Amino acid sequence: MHALQYEVTFPADYDMTVVRDRVARVGHRLDAWDGLGVKAYLMRERGVGGSPVNQYAPFYLWDTAEGMNSFLWGGAFQGLVNDFGRPVVQHWTGLAYEEGGAAGSPARAAVRRRRPVAEEVELSAAMEEAVREAARLAGLDGAVCAGAAVDPRHWEVVHFSLWDHDRPTAPGEVFQVLHVSEPGRDRLPRGRQW
Repeated sequence: MHALQYEVTFPADYDMTVVRDRVARVGHRLDAWDGLGVKAYLMRERGVGGSPVNQYAPFYLWDTAEGMNSFLWGGAFQGLVNDFGRPVVQHWTGLAYEEGGAAGSPARAAVRRRRPVAEEVELSAAMEEAVREAARLAGLDGAVCAGAAVDPRHWEVVHFSLWDHDRPTAPGEVFQVLHVSEPGRDRLPRGRQW
């Protein structure tokens, strides 16, 4: 599994209906994308739910590198680049994925929490803790799914979770979910991924 996210941050007075309309118009294009586990079309709106920014920040869980590469290099990503400029694409290698008790329910909110892996921490212990945290998040009331991944270049762990309500109890940055494409969600490997 591979996790991927990019963030497009807009000015404070930006009309976020532009983002909502864009997702409504093109979001379905990845509903059958080969190699994609889950794409959550995420947005934060300044002043809503404590967000300090206007931001479009979709999050992806890929079940194949070929699907991810086809998205990035095959033209689909270029549409976003043409509309908003080329953002930095963050990429993490998968550690764990779990379905939550609300699996199958429509996702209304997402939570992303990034944290550095301290240099003095034993790597195997840090990764095992990330796996346990993904399972804990998936076990919370209203969790649709939860995953954990690591960026070994910057030694950062990311936890990502989808929720069936607007006020998840998981710690981290909260996003509104505009649409979810999940053509390969059933192919994402469950549990620890090594």
